[in-house]
Amino acid sequence: MSCSRRRFLSMSAAACSCAALPAHAAPGASWRGIALGAPASLRLVGVTADEARPIFAAVEAELGRLEGIFSLYRPASMLSQLNRDGVLATPPPDFLTVLALSDHLHKTSQGAFDPTVQPIFDVTAQATNEGRQPSQEELDVARSKVGWAGVEFDTGQVSLRRDGAALTLNGIAQGYVTDRVADLLRSHDLSNVLVDMGELRAQGHAVDGRPWRAGIQAPSGEIATRVTLSDRALATSAPFGTQVGASGHIFDPSTGANPKALEVVSVTAPTAALADGLSTALSVLPPADHAAAMATFADCKIVYRA
Repeated sequence: MSCSRRRFLSMSAAACSCAALPAHAAPGASWRGIALGAPASLRLVGVTADEARPIFAAVEAELGRLEGIFSLYRPASMLSQLNRDGVLATPPPDFLTVLALSDHLHKTSQGAFDPTVQPIFDVTAQATNEGRQPSQEELDVARSKVGWAGVEFDTGQVSLRRDGAALTLNGIAQGYVTDRVADLLRSHDLSNVLVDMGELRAQGHAVDGRPWRAGIQAPSGEIATRVTLSDRALATSAPFGTQVGASGHIFDPSTGANPKALEVVSVTAPTAALADGLSTALSVLPPADHAAAMATFADCKIVYRA
């Protein structure tokens, strides 16, 4: 779970007793570190430095644990083991939860959401490193390894049934990690939480008592619209938001190409994992099919497309 664009991940949370106080009037503590391969910060309002220390430690531990499951860039992660060996024994509940949601999104998006596109990404990245575009033959071979039907999973093991198959969970796991961090902060009696880890998860409201607000960037870079969030998540996908050479980072599993119908699509949902997965699926699915895909998810909404 990493990307080449420059990112800064931020988290903020406030104790319930400080919800109506201005930030300068309440005690607070800050942490800076690395999360999902990018600089990150966490600001807690309404707790002392001593009270904050175990919370910061718990967040760091949880981020490390989840990267140990989902990261494509850690050779010892469970996802890396699965991609290398084709099988992963006794997958943890987090892994199974994300795979189950991926399966549901695959079925409801006419196959547009498909984590087995990783071989297409790999061949594109390799060609880029060699200063060229992948050949059609290379892309055809990569596409032959793609197909969600070749993934089997249960509590005993996860199996990739196609030779050379590999998964990327970057289109959903970042949202899942966001949810887990938000839930962890809530478990420490921090009732007003905003977690921005590429996807946003907002709970309660800001310290000044107003709803959390988020801006969505247009392809031009300007803020196209703003949304208020309370006990909601927001995710935005842009096929060319991160580039691999001349290619974008989101691929249509049916063609191996980058989808070009939309440059940006943003979705709000009850959880960041669902918002993340839906925005990824909708960036591949033709806009004419969006309404049918969204009909399954009554609590979710497309808030911006361009």
